[in-house]
Amino acid sequence: MAAPEQDLLEDKIQNVRRRDRRFSRNAYYFVLDALDYTMTHLGRDELTGEDRHIGGKELVAGIREYAADQFGPMATIVFERWGVRSSADFGEIVFNLIDAELLSRRPSDSRLDFVDGTDFRETFANKHRETLERIAAR
Repeated sequence: MAAPEQDLLEDKIQNVRRRDRRFSRNAYYFVLDALDYTMTHLGRDELTGEDRHIGGKELVAGIREYAADQFGPMATIVFERWGVRSSADFGEIVFNLIDAELLSRRPSDSRLDFVDGTDFRETFANKHRETLERIAAR
């Protein structure tokens, strides 16, 4: 991203945070990165228009995978430091980004799409345990 684009992104995120202080600026950047990760993982990064759209449930799944890749068993602690306690918080972040015109939405998109009951602590502990078991099995 070019410097002027990065500055514009930072300004918009700072404006969002002036209105809603619940989440760290890093949480907003993480969601944008997780969206890119999810689009690539689902093969939509080369698509355009509606075909490129990622729904809330897909993004929550992508967030879990991306966080596990980036932070391993520390993901829950990172999320907590950012003010994120549940998948619904990511919905709040996404809709804040939509309000800032950094993301777009379909009329059917809803904050409820992000409510999936994920227990991040359990999810990341299980993923870490699976990784350790794969390493031990080698």
